[in-house]
Amino acid sequence: MTKSLQVDVAIVGGGPSGSTLGTLLKKYDPNLQVAIIEKEKFPRDHVGESLLPAVTTILAEMGVWDKVEAANFPIKLGATYRWGSTDDHWNLSFIGESDFTETERPGKFESQRTKTAFQVDRSQYDEILLEHAREAGCLVCMESEVRDVKGANGLINHLVVREKGGNEFELKAKYTVDASGEAGVLRRALQIPIESPTALRNIAFWDYWQHAEWPERFSGVATRIQIMSLGWGWLWFIPITDTRTSVGLVLPAQYYKKTGQRPLELYLEAIQSEPHISSLLQSATREENFSTTKDWNFLSRQLCGENWFLVGDSCGFADPILSAGLTLAQTSARKVAYSILELFRGQLPPDWIKKEYNEGHRIQILHHMRFADFWYAGNGCFSDLKEFCTTLAADVGLNLKADDAFAWLSTGGFALDRPGFAGAVGFPLSGLQLVAEHLTGGEVLSALEGCNCVTANLAGATQAPYAIYENGRIIQAASYVRGDVTLPRIALFELLLSAAVKPVHVDQWLAACYHFGKHIGSEMGNFANYTQAAEALVREGWLTPSYNPSMPRATTFAKQA
Repeated sequence: MTKSLQVDVAIVGGGPSGSTLGTLLKKYDPNLQVAIIEKEKFPRDHVGESLLPAVTTILAEMGVWDKVEAANFPIKLGATYRWGSTDDHWNLSFIGESDFTETERPGKFESQRTKTAFQVDRSQYDEILLEHAREAGCLVCMESEVRDVKGANGLINHLVVREKGGNEFELKAKYTVDASGEAGVLRRALQIPIESPTALRNIAFWDYWQHAEWPERFSGVATRIQIMSLGWGWLWFIPITDTRTSVGLVLPAQYYKKTGQRPLELYLEAIQSEPHISSLLQSATREENFSTTKDWNFLSRQLCGENWFLVGDSCGFADPILSAGLTLAQTSARKVAYSILELFRGQLPPDWIKKEYNEGHRIQILHHMRFADFWYAGNGCFSDLKEFCTTLAADVGLNLKADDAFAWLSTGGFALDRPGFAGAVGFPLSGLQLVAEHLTGGEVLSALEGCNCVTANLAGATQAPYAIYENGRIIQAASYVRGDVTLPRIALFELLLSAAVKPVHVDQWLAACYHFGKHIGSEMGNFANYTQAAEALVREGWLTPSYNPSMPRATTFAKQA
């Protein structure tokens, strides 16, 4: 007779999303019984090695940041690009070179390290996270495969799991989570439709190299990943240990088919054709662990149901140009952990909890897809793919002028990526402006340039609860909703709006808010956050700018000669 195991939460997949979910569930409710079912045996290689700073905050919350830091992975300061209308290399940085000071390893998650990220060897990183989940109290079953998903009418009854030796058992859970990545074990079993809201159809080839040169070394421990555009694709170069580097090629599937070449042949040809990357690999040795995959963008139409959730790549996949894979995976896992914890507590409306996750995370994935579309459509180096880029731009309604492109890629996203601060897809507003200018060759003008007054504009807005995920609880914060745009009434946004009920001079308004806010917290005391939040509020229509000739000119947003 098949044995049966009953748990509170069953997680299919032991990668970063599964281990993040399991760890946070056990952290905030140690009494929960959590099982993680992983098909493979760790360690094992996996593509997707570049993190964004949002992940390190989650690692700290999990209590695993110190373990990841002890692995001595390269510290990531940002990325160097050759992309767009120029052949020059340009940097998009999380922290300025001059702001990053010499640091001893292992370090602590404080000061400058809260603004940086890691470039990780996934064979080590994933194992560290999964073992940490085990230490937190999760039951971890490696080399165990979900052979069947039993259920009906959108409900999961139990899983049939086959262990390495061939034995099978039934796994029953109050909530079951699909963290199986692209395999989408639950998503496929439940027949959840997927959509592809982009024209991108890329494939990727990659291998690992030993003893490549680092492009740059800051304090001997930090560097930037390299993204180099070709005339028909692009290369990534990511140091993941002191001696090991991930090097990959991304190109449209249509172009690959047209060449008639074998993947490895095309991969090596691409490396040889790119002077910067080939020079870094001049003395390196390829591991000959060559791999290929399609990275077609897709998005699940439904991310949760009555007793199940999707996390990570089972929800959807956005092109790797933004290094967003692990960020989306671990961010979604954190939100689902909080959602399940609240469902067990029974203090918040279940439908609202699920709606916030389903709609909120779908928006995040869509924003990353939109940003990726912009990167490709704005790349003048794709000389052989002009038709592809033209079609892509038309499909997404993109006007490749700096101001228009910037407004388009950030629409509805300024306030949601990190509630209370201005940014989208993991980048602050200033970073989005830099990208728009580099990819269009134009200039993004301040939304407040030439104005000296602002007034709050809440016409047509309604109020609704908004989910803030904090310290193991979901907080129902107030928000304004107008059309498809949501504005959480917290932090800088609430402060700036409440101080502009009547027309107020821009400089006086920002100064008053800044002096009030800097006593609340370190981030509220950063003046750049105020100017970027003001820009976001104007661009999303929550503030109306104007010019009053009886008042002095504003200096904060005046164009610099």
